[in-house]
Amino acid sequence: MKTELEQVLPGEIEARSFEIITEELGGKEIEEKYAPVIKRVIHTTADFDYAENLAFSPGVLEIALEALRKGACIVTDTQMAKAGINKKALQSLGIEIFNFMADEDVAEAAKKNGTTRAVACIDKAAALNRPVIFAVGNAPTALIRIYELVQEGKLKPELIIGAPVGFVNVVQSKEMILELSVPYIVAKGRKGGSNVAAAIVNALLYLIWER
Repeated sequence: MKTELEQVLPGEIEARSFEIITEELGGKEIEEKYAPVIKRVIHTTADFDYAENLAFSPGVLEIALEALRKGACIVTDTQMAKAGINKKALQSLGIEIFNFMADEDVAEAAKKNGTTRAVACIDKAAALNRPVIFAVGNAPTALIRIYELVQEGKLKPELIIGAPVGFVNVVQSKEMILELSVPYIVAKGRKGGSNVAAAIVNALLYLIWER
């Protein structure tokens, strides 16, 4: 039996992919306002579990989009997440993005305090003293530190994207974020990753960026 390829022009591949996603979601009920985020994550991962796994705090999309329009910066916990966020969109909207994992002062702080670099990165981000959106796709310790700083009144993020992947304290760290009265988009359970965190950011950017 000969394999038949679907004939799609290069510029139409993404649109066709989203058509397939919509078709295969079938009867799954997802709130229309969250569809751009959910479908973008599914497009990135080919994993339809995200139709049920993504949790949104009340009013989070409106809050996040307003924060981006006002120039909130984005802080990622990995270079991979930073690399996956659309640079043209960031530049067009005048949004700065940071990742501190390779910074010498972060390495020194982590060693001195006996923490992960991810924790030291969050501390450095908190010291920026500016509106910030956190996109966490790898380190549960980053989410835990965000939770601690919020509880201590030392940090008030515009948005927390919580999507670390793995086993040790991954589920627990996400549940901690769900307890906060702070805007969040969280990939519940063990699934996630830097690509998921980046996809969520991109979905938000695409809602306000004219491509």
